[in-house]
Amino acid sequence: MSQRDPIRVFVTHAFEESDDYVRVFEYLESARNFYYRNCSAPDFRPSSPNPDALREELRREITTAEVIVALTSLAPRQQDLLVFQLNYAKASDKPVLLLPFFGRDTPRLKVLDGLIDENVTWDERALIDSIRRQARHEQTTRWDTIEFKLD
Repeated sequence: MSQRDPIRVFVTHAFEESDDYVRVFEYLESARNFYYRNCSAPDFRPSSPNPDALREELRREITTAEVIVALTSLAPRQQDLLVFQLNYAKASDKPVLLLPFFGRDTPRLKVLDGLIDENVTWDERALIDSIRRQARHEQTTRWDTIEFKLD
């Protein structure tokens, strides 16, 4: 991964930017030496109110991505659209990461069983490592150093 070859990321959406959607990109932007390209376009809502036009636009966006980041926060309002995006991602052989609701515990959604490759927590490092691992099969070898004071 380099600036010339960024990881192509699609974040699930319902043609609007939610708080969690924006938060994902805040995490990605704050990471050092991580280059990505956003393949999702929530601001581009097809002019036709036809559900097929919405789905076709989502298919176009997902097709260009290497990895899908699914937001659980989309489920209460647009569960059908979320399941459609994940089904298309799996049919296209794209890895899917699931981010839970930010800041609260919620039960696991049974409708998403079998559609998720990896569950991720809201942690910048965990998210970046998961995206690298799922999109490009890159293993990160980061180690935490803990210093102890001996008295």
